[in-house]
Amino acid sequence: MELLFWLSGLLVIYIYAGYPLLLRFLPKKPIKRDALATEKPRVTVLIPAFNEEKVIRATIENKLAQTYPADLIDIIVISDESEDKTDEIVTEIAEQNSRVKLVRQVPRQGKTSGLNLAMPHTTGEIIVFSDANSHYQPDAIEKLVACFADPDVGYVTGKMVYVNEEGNVIGDGCSAYMKYENHLRRLEADVSSVVGVDGGVDAVRKSLYQPMSADQLPDFVLPLKVVTQGKRVIYCEEALLNEESLSNSQSEFRMRVRVSLRAFWAMWDMKHLFNPGNYGLFSLQLFSHKLLRYLAFIPLILVFVSNGLVTGEGWFYQYTFLIQIIFYGAAAFVSLNDGTRNRWLALANYFCLINVAAAMAFLKFIKGEKIVIWKPRVG
Repeated sequence: MELLFWLSGLLVIYIYAGYPLLLRFLPKKPIKRDALATEKPRVTVLIPAFNEEKVIRATIENKLAQTYPADLIDIIVISDESEDKTDEIVTEIAEQNSRVKLVRQVPRQGKTSGLNLAMPHTTGEIIVFSDANSHYQPDAIEKLVACFADPDVGYVTGKMVYVNEEGNVIGDGCSAYMKYENHLRRLEADVSSVVGVDGGVDAVRKSLYQPMSADQLPDFVLPLKVVTQGKRVIYCEEALLNEESLSNSQSEFRMRVRVSLRAFWAMWDMKHLFNPGNYGLFSLQLFSHKLLRYLAFIPLILVFVSNGLVTGEGWFYQYTFLIQIIFYGAAAFVSLNDGTRNRWLALANYFCLINVAAAMAFLKFIKGEKIVIWKPRVG
């Protein structure tokens, strides 16, 4: 039991702290940021939407107001058989601005199929992906596109910043989680390629886009397909997206289960990327950042159970077991008290939420369940 405790504990430490530390010491591959494009490429922004009448107008206006040259950017909204006024709003805007277009997907098939459907309608060399509720900083698209001046870059992801009302516990947890993820992306981009992107603020060369099956997670699978084509996926910290976090823990949990389940299937579909002989350091990154992270609930359970069984072996094991009890107790306290505003308690709660969600998603994965259709995130 002591050996199991130490092995499980060391694995948990590697997943959350050891891997970021390792990235600092791996050889760096600088991005040619000094490369200057002779002219700016044309850009098409794709916005998948299902029943987004409350936010779609503001999102389109946000993209139309970007500092990128207006004559080089157009917008396509992909309505996944919306049943509210989404199509009506987009059509109204399109009648007033020729840069906006509506593509309606019938029957409803989900985000990935919608992107596949819209691609033949795009005119841009660079395709930017936005969520229906994603609000960019004015120069976000300009910053994203500038990264493609390096011919080795095939995919760029920006920085998501969760905004929330003061005291929003889930929002605090989301914010801390995204800060950690963005730190990892910064380190990964310096070494090879980013593993995992923000679907609300990223871009790809149109020539590298490959159609995906309806059940695949585009935010995960498409960047991996870019890597298989010999191009890099990088992180652009200057391209900022503000997105409201969920204020409801149940909504956040359901979203995390969905994302985790589709990530498991994505890793299964793209399992050839785990071969370091063909993909070098990227295989290590994919294994450490994604596979181990999504399976972290296993060593977390093992270290707790084994610790409880060896508390009689001395004060050290008693102390570590007490720390774990306090940590999980704090997470449970937050779940039972929505008004809690302590950021550290919120972080403990969110840490447990994403790991429990991953565990549930893994059970669904081994049972062969898949998710294709998505719904708007409700706070």
